[in-house]
Amino acid sequence: MADITRRLGWRHLRGAPTAHVRHHRSGKLVHDGPGLSFWFRSLTAALSEVPVDDRELAMTFHARTADFQDVAVQATVTYRVSDPAVAAARLDFSIDPDTGAWRGAPLEQLGTLLTETAQQHALDVLARTPLSAALVDGVTAVRERVAAGLAAEPRLPATGIEIVAVRVVALRPEPEVERALRTPAREQIQQEADRATYERRAVAVERERTIAENELASKIELARREEQLVEQRGTNARREAEESAAADKVRAEAEATRTVRLAEAEAARAVKLSEAEATRAVKLSEAEAAKQVRLADAEARRTERLAAAESARTVKLAEAEAARSVRLAHAEAEAAREVGEARAQAQAAWLRVHADVDVATLHALTGTRLAENLPHIDSVTISPDVLTGLLAKLGGERE
Repeated sequence: MADITRRLGWRHLRGAPTAHVRHHRSGKLVHDGPGLSFWFRSLTAALSEVPVDDRELAMTFHARTADFQDVAVQATVTYRVSDPAVAAARLDFSIDPDTGAWRGAPLEQLGTLLTETAQQHALDVLARTPLSAALVDGVTAVRERVAAGLAAEPRLPATGIEIVAVRVVALRPEPEVERALRTPAREQIQQEADRATYERRAVAVERERTIAENELASKIELARREEQLVEQRGTNARREAEESAAADKVRAEAEATRTVRLAEAEAARAVKLSEAEATRAVKLSEAEAAKQVRLADAEARRTERLAAAESARTVKLAEAEAARSVRLAHAEAEAAREVGEARAQAQAAWLRVHADVDVATLHALTGTRLAENLPHIDSVTISPDVLTGLLAKLGGERE
């Protein structure tokens, strides 16, 4: 289907390479060809689009053979439009100028034409062919007859249609007839299978008899050889016992000689070890004594050095402590003297300031100083007895 777009009252058509577009305006052919692209006005344009690619048409229909048996035919016809101008003139391939869709159904008309034509030729050839021959050679006969009939059909070239290929996929009878036709072949195959089974069983029985005879002969031969084996085993056991006794005797003599030699060697080694151990013990004792002497001398020298260092350290610490005590005493005496002088000067100044003040002012200052030194009082509670006594004293003084 062509793509049609709108722009300000104009229409633009863009066709596909496999679609032949014919554009008529006022009865005149303006554009004609596949894969076109052009502008047109929808009110004055008549458009048709004819597909020119190869198309497949599958068809299935029933036919009757010469012996009145129904068969189903499956075929495919490949065709194409060879003359788009003739096809557009014979069939309605016109498209809507706004949507690009076909106004009619031209491909369905072509399909109906091809199906009916092919079916007519297939029915003609099958009507003169019995079922057995149709199932054997019917596919080739129907394909050749349909291809020849479509090639000779005058209406197809007149419509611009060209047949590319004809394929007949299958000719199938009704299911019951097909099963009936399969029965003889199935029975023959079953008979061949049964015959092969019987022959296989006969061969198996013959082989089993041969195997049983071979097994019996093998058992007899095995019994005879087992008897020979028992005799040989007895002879071998006696010979093995004799050889074992002689070997034990030789082994005992060799073991005794080896034991004597080992005892002598062990005694000599023990003597050598004892002498070496005594020599080593003497040397170790001497070395240990010399080591103890050296350690005692070193310890005495170290003790003397430590004592001398400790006494010198104690003397130095005592001298330093005495010097520090003297310096602290001088500093405390000097500080006490300075503090005493400052207090005396402050007291003398205070006395000079208050020498000329009257007694009432001194009393007020005394009360103020006393109030400053009293602890903080949040609240005071006056009982009636105290208040009565104070009022009586105030009244007496006034009188």
